[in-house]
Amino acid sequence: MGQLGLGRQFGRLALRLDGAFRADGVFAHDRLRFVDFVDDVEELLEEVAWQEWGDKEAVDGFEEYILRHYSG
Repeated sequence: MGQLGLGRQFGRLALRLDGAFRADGVFAHDRLRFVDFVDDVEELLEEVAWQEWGDKEAVDGFEEYILRHYSG
């Protein structure tokens, strides 16, 4: 996110995702269903994109970029 100029949003997002991973970095399946986690992340990314650019096309483009970039 820092490379995209969105570093100031990272702290806020990190707080909202707190508890999804254990201290060792493994996803905490016993605390949260993975599908719910993915939905939450999608909503957070949309919120960040909307706050930064304020238009639906930019939100969709940002979401597509992130999903493509991190899905391998």
